[in-house]
Amino acid sequence: MTMTQTTIDTSHGRIAVRQSSGSGTPVLLIHGNSSSGAVFRNQLTGRLGERFRLIAPDLPGHGDSADAVDPDRTYNMVGYADAMTEVLKVLGVEKAVVFGWSLGGHIGLEMIDRYPGLLGLMITGTPPVSPAQIGEGFKPSPHMGLAGQEVFSAEDVENYARSTAGEPFEPFMLDTVARTDGRARRMMFEKLAMGVGRDQNALVAGKTPPIAVLNGLDEPFVNTDFVEAVVFSNLWEGRKHVLEKSGHAPFWDSPDRFDPVFERFVDDMGKA
Repeated sequence: MTMTQTTIDTSHGRIAVRQSSGSGTPVLLIHGNSSSGAVFRNQLTGRLGERFRLIAPDLPGHGDSADAVDPDRTYNMVGYADAMTEVLKVLGVEKAVVFGWSLGGHIGLEMIDRYPGLLGLMITGTPPVSPAQIGEGFKPSPHMGLAGQEVFSAEDVENYARSTAGEPFEPFMLDTVARTDGRARRMMFEKLAMGVGRDQNALVAGKTPPIAVLNGLDEPFVNTDFVEAVVFSNLWEGRKHVLEKSGHAPFWDSPDRFDPVFERFVDDMGKA
């Protein structure tokens, strides 16, 4: 399957956008901290990309996108949600399904109030926490310390790149982490600690579009017991999905098992 990459201008800066060749339901894929849309390669170039219009931007300060014009405005979950909503507006996408991985899931949750055309949201590696629940939603790990660290050594780049997407590990992941604007990591965590953005635990219990939750059983960073206890008012299929022998990025380490679940979700949302 073919995949195209273009750049668009937004008020947050120049954004690189990958798109699949499919013409079905538009799906926005939002990557995690210090990653890029390239991590969705299997979906963009596979069956999902053939069926649906998959749109995978690089967040400001990440991948092939420019650094944020105004870092203080952009480098937080609210700023990123505004940037992703603006991307869809520039592309003329009035309705879309959103998939968010890790930080991308938090961004997707913030988009609920900003993007009226949100048909449904799937989150992976994303515990919907209030500011006071951060310590409950995530497991203590060296990764969590790096996630908010501005300056990375070569060893930090290696450790972070290998810990996030897991296997199969590919060299482009090192380049992606090394390229990331370190201010994006630091400022995002600073803003989170300041309470910038919605109380996402309360958000998912309120009025929302359908939300699908899918995590790997071997999730190394997220407390899946916490996620299991979170109350969702509009939980897709009435349960949280878990893939055995999968980690923080099921779409990458187990696309053969992730893709069918995600395809079913997009099909359901497309009927709405």
